[in-house]
Amino acid sequence: MPLMDKEQIMQIIPHRDPFLLIDTIEEMEPGQRVVATKLMKPDEFWFKGHFPDYPVVPGVLMLEMLAQAGAVAMLALPENKGKIGFFGGVKEAKFRRQVVPGDLLRLEVEIIKVKGPVGVGKGTATVNGEKAVSAEITFAIK
Repeated sequence: MPLMDKEQIMQIIPHRDPFLLIDTIEEMEPGQRVVATKLMKPDEFWFKGHFPDYPVVPGVLMLEMLAQAGAVAMLALPENKGKIGFFGGVKEAKFRRQVVPGDLLRLEVEIIKVKGPVGVGKGTATVNGEKAVSAEITFAIK
């Protein structure tokens, strides 16, 4: 049983379909860390064009999934209620495995630094324990 489903996630972050890219929150310590999931259904909008005969999740969307997971952790803090998290930068992004229809992506983000409205999260996404992507994401909360 997940900690949060999509409806509960939407009470924290402003993203909506088709751009709400996380399905559940499995674990969370607000302002510290979060574990989310995304099941790659065969009918996801990006698979139609990326690529029609070889469907693969775009790397930038996996970065967005990590960012949305991190946003849940930060925006769950009472002082951030109703705010929005924005990308400030991405460092050290590494893509190690293709993610395809049917894969369940586990998204883990640890908040490693916060100074005022700006912070940094270290994110890793895995499929069956195998690392798919990792990156350091800088964010700003407004």
